[in-house]
Amino acid sequence: MSATHIKARSRVSSIRKDKLQKGIEIAVLSGPALIMFLGFVILPVFMAAYYGFFKWKGYGKPNVNGTFIGLQNYVVIFQDANFQQAFLHTMLILVASLVIQAPLAILFALLLNQKFKGRAIIRTLIFVPYVVSEVIVGTGWSLMLQTTGAVNAILKSWGLPGADWISDPKIAFWTLMLIITWKYIGFAVILMIAGMQSIPEDLYEAAKVDGAGFWQQQWSITLPLLAPTIRIWAFMSIIGSLQLFDLVYIIWGQYVSSTAGTSTMATYMVREGRLANNYGYGSAVAVVIFVISLVIALSYQHFVLNRDLDGAITTRENTVKNRKNGKKVAR
Repeated sequence: MSATHIKARSRVSSIRKDKLQKGIEIAVLSGPALIMFLGFVILPVFMAAYYGFFKWKGYGKPNVNGTFIGLQNYVVIFQDANFQQAFLHTMLILVASLVIQAPLAILFALLLNQKFKGRAIIRTLIFVPYVVSEVIVGTGWSLMLQTTGAVNAILKSWGLPGADWISDPKIAFWTLMLIITWKYIGFAVILMIAGMQSIPEDLYEAAKVDGAGFWQQQWSITLPLLAPTIRIWAFMSIIGSLQLFDLVYIIWGQYVSSTAGTSTMATYMVREGRLANNYGYGSAVAVVIFVISLVIALSYQHFVLNRDLDGAITTRENTVKNRKNGKKVAR
């Protein structure tokens, strides 16, 4: 056997060893995460789908202590006016969160991206509500918004009439949006500031030379280059709105939320499932919420987020081509 064949075989064996080593490393590093994902995400979804075929009170095995009813739970869900109302409220919260928080977050980020004394303190203060527990936030706001609470007391001291901020259907939804905005806008502001700081200063300096004012610079430079950050934040806000439960349940409780117009799909699931001692129906509602969230998330990724991915791939390919062309020219 010639030396060339021996070298070729050694190269093939070394390549196989490298691939095997990489495969082992990937398995070792991703294995625990994959097991956790399968055990705590995928398996519960299939179990909930299975439980949804039964009328079951939550103890023992569904096929022993429950009654198999097929798709009846799912049929009832889509026929129930309360679920339709909760779905509509969830969609309104989703849209209102995007419409209200996005402009405010961008304006706050523009302000806090400027250099002035006390900027770090203001950034910290605006981010603090986001890290505070939903239980604390909900309890605090529920006490302040009672008809005899601090908010109405302050308004009366100013000579203004108070309001039923929690129970009045005309006001309750906007009360919820105020609390959500106060709670989560800090996260949006931090993301926007991070996106703004990644924009090269040379672009603003060139715009100043061309005579562009402050707002012209923001409209022509900041907003277009901040678009990927805005889209990522919007995706996270959409997922959070679809899962909204804590604040509504703590402030409005299990029954007032439906009459006040603030119920969500998650509060409906808990009220009609666990609290009604009908875990089979609650599991079916959980599956429906999962499917709705999955469809919205995949649709958003396909029509919105893939644009950023395609742009990044195109930019990388163009960079590689330019480098290759530069090398050829240099030669």
